[in-house]
Amino acid sequence: MRHWTAIGRRAAVVVLAALTTTSGVALAQDIVIGQTAPYSGPLSALSVVGNTHTAFFTRLNEQGGINGRKIKFLSVDDGYSPPKTVEMTRQLVERDNALIIFSSLGTPTSAAVHKYLNTKKVPQLFVASGASQWANPEAFPWTMGWQISYPAEARIFAKYVLDNIKDAKIAILSQNDDSGKDMVAGFKEGLGEAASRLIVRAVTYEVTDPTVDSQIFDLKATGANVFMNFATPKFAAQAIRRAHEAGWRPTQFVSSVSSSVATLKPAGAEATKGIIVTQFLKDPADAAWKDDPGVREYRAFLEKYYPKGNIADGFGTFAYSVAQTLVQTLRQCDGTITRERIMHEAANLKHLSLPLLLPGIEVNTGPTDFNPIKQARMARFTGETFELFGDVIDASMTRPAKK
Repeated sequence: MRHWTAIGRRAAVVVLAALTTTSGVALAQDIVIGQTAPYSGPLSALSVVGNTHTAFFTRLNEQGGINGRKIKFLSVDDGYSPPKTVEMTRQLVERDNALIIFSSLGTPTSAAVHKYLNTKKVPQLFVASGASQWANPEAFPWTMGWQISYPAEARIFAKYVLDNIKDAKIAILSQNDDSGKDMVAGFKEGLGEAASRLIVRAVTYEVTDPTVDSQIFDLKATGANVFMNFATPKFAAQAIRRAHEAGWRPTQFVSSVSSSVATLKPAGAEATKGIIVTQFLKDPADAAWKDDPGVREYRAFLEKYYPKGNIADGFGTFAYSVAQTLVQTLRQCDGTITRERIMHEAANLKHLSLPLLLPGIEVNTGPTDFNPIKQARMARFTGETFELFGDVIDASMTRPAKK
């Protein structure tokens, strides 16, 4: 009898584990959330996303979690290496039983597990990348981005150039990956028929390159009076400094991934003065928001839960807001925390206002709308702070120009 009892117990454990994995139901008390982030490697500075999320879920658990259930947050290092991302994501899903993969950072890394997670029907939720591929619910119903898409942001820039810069000669710097290609494609789309005439040079860099000095000298030699700086923070700051040192003074645009005070200010006030960006989040380091309730709340969060965090780092602001979006999604599940229910609620976020979003900007999704953020404002950097100008722009309404 003991022999059969032991077998029966083992079988029950196997069946229970199988049900937990295949049904997507989190039977344990904890809600297991997985993430890959570049804690090492060429983009390790962006590990602030994972660190902010770790601090956020620590606070959330102290406050009682989600409907009384705690979050078990597993954020692991992929070194911004796609093969490593694949390895670590498989472990999170198959070994650690992560219910979702949340806000993993990077376009090439997230793309490496895109098909795998959709095949396994594991939510790949609020990817920390603006690539357009995260908003394709027909082909990839288990994947959703969060921020304004790279092509949409680039179309906003293109419209501004067409409307405001006479005799534009445009030079472009971008990262040689899907994120950079998305920005360039969106910008060309926004310029429409004028793209081939106005763009005089477009160059790329590799994430492993030590500098972008040679690319800047190449672009300067064209005599361009418009510089589209579509680089990630380290390379964007290098490009800003080098262009200024070389005496190149075009009207410069910097993409949202690098448009924080933390990225721009170290390049120097003179080098950064007049840079134009798009924004959908408040910049807590900007004196304009010092008395804002959402910014005060964020400052208090950093002081207590992430004291090493930099108030001026836009990736921290981004991570905090994405985590708040996930909390709203989980609360809408009303205790039914399954993979299917999570994706259903993620695609049913309506008029969600978050404390660090700019006024007038909301999170909205639908079954065929996997672009949570579709609005932005334009801002100009003074060398010390940002000055917003113009109205809120609905990027989903931008259309290719016909010029």
